[in-house]
Parts: sequence; structure tokens; C-alpha cells
Amino acid sequence: MGLPYLHRFVTLPDEKLGASAMAYKPFDLTGKVALVTGGNSGIGLGMARAIAEAGANVAIWGTNPAKNAAARAHLEETGAKILALECDVGDEQAVEKAFATTLDVLGRVDGCFANAGIGAGRATPFHEYDTEAWRRVLRVNLDGAMFTLRAAARHMIARGGGGRLAGTASLAAIEGAARNEHYSATKGGLISMLQSIAVETARHGITANAILPGWIETDMTAKSIANEKFAGNVMPRIPMRRWGTGADFGGIAVYIMSDASAYHTGESFVIDGGYSIF
Repeated sequence: MGLPYLHRFVTLPDEKLGASAMAYKPFDLTGKVALVTGGNSGIGLGMARAIAEAGANVAIWGTNPAKNAAARAHLEETGAKILALECDVGDEQAVEKAFATTLDVLGRVDGCFANAGIGAGRATPFHEYDTEAWRRVLRVNLDGAMFTLRAAARHMIARGGGGRLAGTASLAAIEGAARNEHYSATKGGLISMLQSIAVETARHGITANAILPGWIETDMTAKSIANEKFAGNVMPRIPMRRWGTGADFGGIAVYIMSDASAYHTGESFVIDGGYSIF
């Protein structure tokens, strides 16, 4: 049918208009507020930085005061209002207190990224697992995510107007991760929890999605990546031929926070440089 037919339905942009006049407005996060747990480094900091650059104010929670302060200074370079709070997400009362402080300072939370998590530590055969080690990982990765997402959902439903919930899972949730059963259990559980939340909160205009990182250069993976044998085995399996970085999660974070994702919920976004399909 060609352009004559298209003109019946679409007004084509004036060629004289500048690029800024044609920018895709839904990605503008001006006036929004995001909360990123574990936002003082790695994936969380990468998401927080992009969200702030897109115009939103951002709260980051972390357990290390020095890293919180450094991250806050880094994020304030964007011109956004930044709040950095010390919070152990595995502590239910600490989460409730930190969320209340976030609301007091920033006024609202439009998007919540439950990103804080810990690794399994020393790899141990499953049949030799220590119960306390199992519970330590579940306390932060699963209980902490639930406490955080619950507080955010409660606020969003009470306020009205919708919102965005997201959690950082892992490829360990969908691929066998030997000697990491506690870690993979939390990440698989997080995906299932978010899918259930997505169905339940859709009527309130709230979306819920999971983000599944592959091999990303963070404090948690530093020792593995520095191991020549490990790197020699893993790197050839990454089609992009590099480790991921925190900055690689900026785009998906902005998308989830934005109006562009208003009808996209219950998704598992795999960001792994092609590792899982190769």
C-alpha cells in the first residue's frame, strides 16, 4: 500500500524538527522515584545510575556505609536527588524502617528493584550442606526480597497510580548450578514469586518482572573471574566474549521504570551476552 496509505493514519515528523523534539518520551523518568537495594555497587549501581540519568530520584540501600557514601557521590553527578541508607534486607524491621525513611525523604516510590543478594560462599557438595549456610542465603536473597517487594507493593496499592516491581534473579535459577543449591533455590523462588505478584497486582497497574544476569563482573564474582581456569572455561561460552558489567543493566532498569513497560509483566529478562543459548 505504500506511503500514501500510511499517511491516512500517521503524521510523519517534520524534517526540520530537531532530535530532541522527536525523543521517545516514555523513557523520560522525570518526577519518578526508584528504590534499588544493593545499589551501592555492581548491577545495582549500574541500574541506579541509568535511572538517575533518565531523570528519576533514587534511593539506594546497602549494608556497607563506605560503599553507600561512594555510590551516593557517584550518583549525585547526574543531578538527581539521591538517598543512601544502611539496611540489611534480611531484617524485616530494618526494611520497614528504611522504606518509611525513603518515603519521608523522597515522597514516594514508583519503582522498586529488589537487587540485594549474597553468594553461596565456599562451594560445598550438597550432601555436606550446613543448615546455617542454607538459611543465611535464603534470609537475604529470598526473605529480603519478599520484605522489600511487600513494602513497595503495599505503598503502591495504597497510593494508587500503579508502579514497578523487579527482582534480580540469576541464570542459576534456570540452569543447574552444582554446589549452589541454596543460591539457585532463592533465585528460582524469586522468579516464581514475581510471577505470582505480577498476576495479583496487575489490577492495580503494577508490573512485576525478574532480571536474570549471566556472568557479570561484580564483587561477588571477582574471585571466580580472576581464576584463570574458570575464565578459560567460561569465556569461550559467552558469545559476546566479555564479562558483563553493571552498566549493562541500565537499559533494562530504565525500561522497567518507564511508561513504555506498562503492559509488560511477569517477564524474566535474561542479560548474559548470549551465554545461556550457546
